[in-house]
Amino acid sequence: MSAQHPSDALVRAYTRGDTDLPADRLWAVEAHLEGCSGCRARLAAEAGGLPDVTALLTTVRDGLEPGLAASRPAARGARRVTAWTTPVMAPWLAMIVAVTAVAVLLDRTARWSGGVSPVLLLAPALPLAGVAAAWTRGLDPAFELTAATPRAGLPLLLRRTLTVLAVLLPVHATAGLLTGVALAQWLLPSLALTAAALALGGVIGVGRATAVLGVLWSAAVLAPAVTLGSAPLLRPGGLPGWAGVLVLGVGVLLARRRAYTTSPGPR
Repeated sequence: MSAQHPSDALVRAYTRGDTDLPADRLWAVEAHLEGCSGCRARLAAEAGGLPDVTALLTTVRDGLEPGLAASRPAARGARRVTAWTTPVMAPWLAMIVAVTAVAVLLDRTARWSGGVSPVLLLAPALPLAGVAAAWTRGLDPAFELTAATPRAGLPLLLRRTLTVLAVLLPVHATAGLLTGVALAQWLLPSLALTAAALALGGVIGVGRATAVLGVLWSAAVLAPAVTLGSAPLLRPGGLPGWAGVLVLGVGVLLARRRAYTTSPGPR
């Protein structure tokens, strides 16, 4: 029926709400109307000739118009905000900034006896928490609604990730200046981990990807720093390796960009 136009009699019966129409024919008419503007025009013309339908539509329109007119500016503003952030991101980002401040205090106090600056140990991995908050089903109360919209997918995730980086990178840069940590030492690993989280998120979900990378970071960087007083992966000689991880992550992300447009999407 979706490929064949319904007859005038069937359109009239559908317009009247004829209860004798079989369910399969009713479904077929509705499916056809979704993709056929001509038949929708026939339906509108048929409905316009029924006083009861016309009166009902007029009443509904008159009741909805004031509310819709008042909500449009707020709806447009809400769309702009949700394109770049979610309500849960703000407290997470505030927590990350607070952790960075604590790392600076530890680095500047005489009580810190570790061989590696806590700013260098934490700054590369802290954006992972913000990325997780940017697109994780359990952390975003509006995730289902957002993921079902046409604007969902990799562009939306990238915008939210840019928001995380725009907030945290200046904070970490300031922390590096205060503690004498070279910019490249933390910035390149930070970008590499972020790209790896997004790339891996297309396979197992962003939340799980950030958790996996957080565990790997703890095992490969934090544990040696605590037990041995050194972090070999963060030495200047390891920067080419981080650059390779960054390039690989971006490549995988672009190659698998359609993974973020399929349901259920990143988790």
